Amino acid sequence: MATIQKRGNSYSIRVSCGYDTQGKQVIQSKTWTPEAGMTERQIQKELERQKVLFEEECKKGFQSKAVKFETLGEEWFSEYAKTNLRHTTYTYLYHQRLRIYKALGHLRMDKITTRQIQAFINSLSKEGANEVNGKPLSPKSVRHNLNLISDIFGYAAKMGIVSDNPCKNVTVPKNQPKEKEIYTPEEANRILILLNDEPLKYRAFFNLAIYSGFRRGELLGLECKDIDFENNIISVRRTSCYTSDRGVYTDTTKTRLSQRTLKFPQEVMDLLKQLREEQNAESLKWGDKWIENDRLFIKENGEPQHPNTTYHWLEKFCKRNELPFYGLHSFRHLFASLLVNGGVDIVTVSGALGHSTVTTTSNIYCHILESSRAKVSDVITDALNLSERRGA
Repeated sequence: MATIQKRGNSYSIRVSCGYDTQGKQVIQSKTWTPEAGMTERQIQKELERQKVLFEEECKKGFQSKAVKFETLGEEWFSEYAKTNLRHTTYTYLYHQRLRIYKALGHLRMDKITTRQIQAFINSLSKEGANEVNGKPLSPKSVRHNLNLISDIFGYAAKMGIVSDNPCKNVTVPKNQPKEKEIYTPEEANRILILLNDEPLKYRAFFNLAIYSGFRRGELLGLECKDIDFENNIISVRRTSCYTSDRGVYTDTTKTRLSQRTLKFPQEVMDLLKQLREEQNAESLKWGDKWIENDRLFIKENGEPQHPNTTYHWLEKFCKRNELPFYGLHSFRHLFASLLVNGGVDIVTVSGALGHSTVTTTSNIYCHILESSRAKVSDVITDALNLSERRGA
């Protein structure tokens, strides 16, 4: 119900719009000033009309415009993100929100402008933005921040709090793209040779990583039932994840197309057989203390392996052998580059990598594709024997 209060020559119309997510009553108000020359009767009639119109506006959701960005952001996390996003994604975004709240959290949703968001996004590409190393955030991290802001505004639009999303005209500053660090085929061969003198579980893991291009979570999520030793094929059906609140847990693959099956050389399959035999022997030693599960990569007691174990082992392995350390994901890039340079078509490469679209593959490996396309002329020339015809 609206209330009207006369203030000088104007009238204040106030409407109670319920309570916000923190239990505070939300009052929406507007000021109406009569036109000069209006009679008292005309004023009262128009004032009543203004009151009814304003009440209707409030019923349509305009009453919630007073909500602050942080308040609605927390509502978005609890009402949408927690039930619709993968837990790892939710945890990552929940951590990122604090940086955004410092800049925009105190502002009303309906008062935030495109320019304010653009200024914040620009600041993330400047020195000092990364609170850990003092460097600018990567373009990918900047996009994640913008996407989170946009998602919250999209939610606000659905709730009738705002009529438009100011993020749609915000652009991420272009930085010089950093070329992916990829092991050369010679370095990869040296790694495979050096692995022969290392523990079997690491030999198996890194041989599989190099020959598959599987993501780390996909490798650690592999179970024995995913391996067909008769036909030398392995299927990705799940991923192993870790967050501080849940520890190691099993989740679905990144996308539906991430579920895929690849064929492997016999020597890789033999390593996996040896690994299972070794684990079976270990389970007998541990007895009733052995933790039974079907995972391929496990701790000494049978528990699923922590995702950082192989990362830190590889770092030390590279240092011992005076090899560059590019991280685990570099083997996925190596796998892709070998396929492209070997003449495998982009659709097949995309399927092998488990990307949701071919465009994703093209965008990530555009530099490799460009160098591969540069060879097209030579291939056609050789195929048509052009040089021989010129000399004829």
